[in-house]
Amino acid sequence: MTDERIVTPNQRDDEGPVEKSLRPKRLAEFIGQEKVVEQLQIALAAAKSRGEPLDHLLLYGPPGLGKTSISLIIANEMGVSIKITSGPAIERAGDLAAILTNLKKDDVLFIDEVHRLNRAVEEVLYPAMEDFALDLMVGKGPSARSMRLRLPKFTVVGATTRLALLTSPLRDRFGSVHRLEFYSTEAMHQIISRSASILGAPIDEAGSLEIARRARGTPRIGNRLLRRVRDYAQVIGDGHISLDIAGRALAMLEIDDLGLDENDRRLLRALIELFEGGPVGLSTLAAALAEEVDAIEDVYEPFLIQLGFLQRTPRGRIATRRAYEHLGLPYVEKNRPPDESASLQGRLF
Repeated sequence: MTDERIVTPNQRDDEGPVEKSLRPKRLAEFIGQEKVVEQLQIALAAAKSRGEPLDHLLLYGPPGLGKTSISLIIANEMGVSIKITSGPAIERAGDLAAILTNLKKDDVLFIDEVHRLNRAVEEVLYPAMEDFALDLMVGKGPSARSMRLRLPKFTVVGATTRLALLTSPLRDRFGSVHRLEFYSTEAMHQIISRSASILGAPIDEAGSLEIARRARGTPRIGNRLLRRVRDYAQVIGDGHISLDIAGRALAMLEIDDLGLDENDRRLLRALIELFEGGPVGLSTLAAALAEEVDAIEDVYEPFLIQLGFLQRTPRGRIATRRAYEHLGLPYVEKNRPPDESASLQGRLF
């Protein structure tokens, strides 16, 4: 269900070619994530000056923020090839060995959802990342022997939305770890304007800003909304995306002023109306919404927490005053999260 939402941060099957055309090719073209970009500029310049591959790099954060784009930029800046795969796609150690033996010097290996690598595959990846070597078992039974195959030096770029699920040995082998944050409205405004120019969609400042405000700080969502608004402008208007056209198109798509869709509002209403604002356990909330627990935790919650609509507590999820106000519901005082300082004082005295 989550992948059918227009505001899902996950890539849809039919979006690959469009996303590829909108991706920046150089770090200088990359908008937002200033801290990450600055650190990568220094690391890339240093690696190129030494004639060495870039240190292994781990990118984490919500989906749709540019982890794949950054990996492509790194390969482009270094002037090398990139091999793209994902944790679930590498089922056996032999699959990873086949990928590693086909890499050339300084190449980039991008592993999306790196936290989903199974343990046997990780055991093969450890010496590959650390010593640029592949340990193989030749033969079977008593005559089996271990053989070490040297690999050319390469760079692993790992991407994950669940840093906590990465095993410590794997996480420690990445030379640098970067968190990608949600984009500011101004950064999204620049991204929308740039994408509109590439798509040949005439748009004014107000229209671009309106889409940017509702894009949930996520470029993938912003670009998707832009394409839908462009269609609306061509059919209903004269093709030009103005503030009025953008507002009407997004209202038709049920995207409100803060970028929430009906599914987000359904979650908040369930929390408030079914569970009196919480606290309620994650699995109980997921069952009430007929959603997967991972979908609630990875897709719905990050943006709602960023808006201050939802709190995670040891006792469960709680809807905040802001959530009540956004839905136009009366706030009930008893639903406030307990004041920890007052609770502590009560225990001490």
